[in-house]
Amino acid sequence: MSAKNPEYDFKWCPGCGDFGVRRAIEAAFQQRKAEYEKPMENNVIVAGIGCSGNMVHLIEGDQPYGVHGIHGRSLPIAMGVKMGNPDLNVMVVAGDGDFLSIGQEHIAPQAARNLNITAVVMDNAVYGLTKGQSSPTTKLDTVTSSTPFGKSEQALNPLKLYLTLGVSYLASHVSTRVKDLGTTIADAMNHKGFSIVHVQSPCTTYNNTFMELKGNLKEGIAPLAWDIPEQHDASDLEQAFEVVNQGGVPLGVIFRDSDRPELQDKVDEINSKSFERHIDSIIDSFAV
Repeated sequence: MSAKNPEYDFKWCPGCGDFGVRRAIEAAFQQRKAEYEKPMENNVIVAGIGCSGNMVHLIEGDQPYGVHGIHGRSLPIAMGVKMGNPDLNVMVVAGDGDFLSIGQEHIAPQAARNLNITAVVMDNAVYGLTKGQSSPTTKLDTVTSSTPFGKSEQALNPLKLYLTLGVSYLASHVSTRVKDLGTTIADAMNHKGFSIVHVQSPCTTYNNTFMELKGNLKEGIAPLAWDIPEQHDASDLEQAFEVVNQGGVPLGVIFRDSDRPELQDKVDEINSKSFERHIDSIIDSFAV
């Protein structure tokens, strides 16, 4: 329980990577608040179901608005919020199971529309809230409660998927580098279009990958996480695919297309070409 939500029992396991993501989101919101001089209530967090969904209830300090939606449907809900009030800064928080399984069908339409929101995806390669079943990013042959003899499907590469579907801003990070992650999330929120920050956020209970991400030279374990070189041109889609195809977990901005119009721009353009009809003329048209 918490002082803010005494009637609920929202919690994460000790050491969960989502704690780091929370701190990064809080820092990004504060940075945006200072930069734009708008109250915290100008921000809205939309969540689906899973450990990541608890983010709505566990943000500390100044409170944004929050919508705890349904499994896999955070993007349609976020679109409704943004279209209802384009002045709001809308953030989706999701997990790999929520966003990349039942919710995967919604990524392509929002990428095509270039909806002006930011999605922060916490990837622990497992369904943690429901006790450790395999998820789309779980590795082949991994034994879980739902795959007792090993997972039969190849692991999904979410970074390659996002680029292929046409997301106009893509960054990759880890939950342990909170300051850098916060700066990246703030940068993503400033992007005018559909931005995704995909974060490796290990589950300490069912899939603890902290050692793999960080590496351990004494144990002969090379780190999966690596810094994207400063000379990387994030505006070049071919270079973005080259980064993703190197494998591991690249840290930083992979791709940014700042020239594409976002959805609201196109909606405003269409509205400027349309004309209003009085209610009487609409009713009369049915009588003809």
